[in-house]
Amino acid sequence: MFKLLANLCDVCRRLHARNLLAAADGNVSVLLDDGRIAITPSGVAKARMAPADLAYLARDGRVVSGRPSTERLMHLAVYRACPEARAVVHAHPPTAIAFSLAHPEWACLPSEALPEVILAAGSIPFVPYARPGTAAMGEVLAPFLPAHRLMVLARHGALAWGESLEEAYNGMERLEHVCQILKTALDLGGARPLPDAEVEALRQARLKTGRKLL
Repeated sequence: MFKLLANLCDVCRRLHARNLLAAADGNVSVLLDDGRIAITPSGVAKARMAPADLAYLARDGRVVSGRPSTERLMHLAVYRACPEARAVVHAHPPTAIAFSLAHPEWACLPSEALPEVILAAGSIPFVPYARPGTAAMGEVLAPFLPAHRLMVLARHGALAWGESLEEAYNGMERLEHVCQILKTALDLGGARPLPDAEVEALRQARLKTGRKLL
């Protein structure tokens, strides 16, 4: 178990190093074999996270030990709705958030120009705004679970879940990278989509490879 907790702290440092969160922003959790959820604590900088800092929750939301993130209800909503979930990563990728500010009308990230997005993540929806730290953060996720493993949280950040910490982290890293490419394309004149037939072929290929974030 210690190795898994150390990996969680390593993911926190990687998120900080990639500018996917700042200071004590964001939160990461893992589902342990004994049914408890290990989650980052409130108010501790992710770049300096250590296993001894982690808090623990029961699946029903009861605090077992420590001072868990104020956004734990969002994590609990994922674990309840997604039987395959073993890890949840919530971060604040700057370009993804900026798109949600600039384009509140978008229902999902316009990814039809990039085959890697379709193959690796499928559709990436924009989840309506909810006040951070409230029960509403878990409630607004409900329509998107378990179908989507990667989503932008309007005006707030992004969330990725997976069957491992690495899968959830990879989703978050890919999201910001894709958003940076799309922003550059839009700045240069537009992100022109692939032909409809090619988009559909890519979607079918994704169905054959499964639902994991790649």
